[in-house]
Amino acid sequence: MTKKRLPSEPPPVIAMGWRYHHLGIPYETPRPGETHHKHLKVFVMGFESSPYGIEWMRFEPDCPVPDILRKVPHIAFEVDDLDKALKGKEVLLKPGKPSLGVRTAMIVHDGALIELIEFGK
Repeated sequence: MTKKRLPSEPPPVIAMGWRYHHLGIPYETPRPGETHHKHLKVFVMGFESSPYGIEWMRFEPDCPVPDILRKVPHIAFEVDDLDKALKGKEVLLKPGKPSLGVRTAMIVHDGALIELIEFGK
């Protein structure tokens, strides 16, 4: 059994060095200002301007992502070592390189989606 944390304590991953990056929220209806990433088959908006790190995501019908990612929001953390952070986790999407100098993976914990992001040094 893991130790329960107090309401005033941050999640244990913060103590491990994980840093909040964004909250990804799926949507279905096109919105003004969205950007299309053709190679990923996804439309995104809000990340650059949200003071809270909110990123809206709309997927093309043939985008090769699991259904859960199309429906359930995810929280993303920046990590220093993606491979180390993935050890012992339930991996939904294996590490990939969505853009130059960036590696990401998606894990599931208790039904919640967590994206882990490693930026090149």
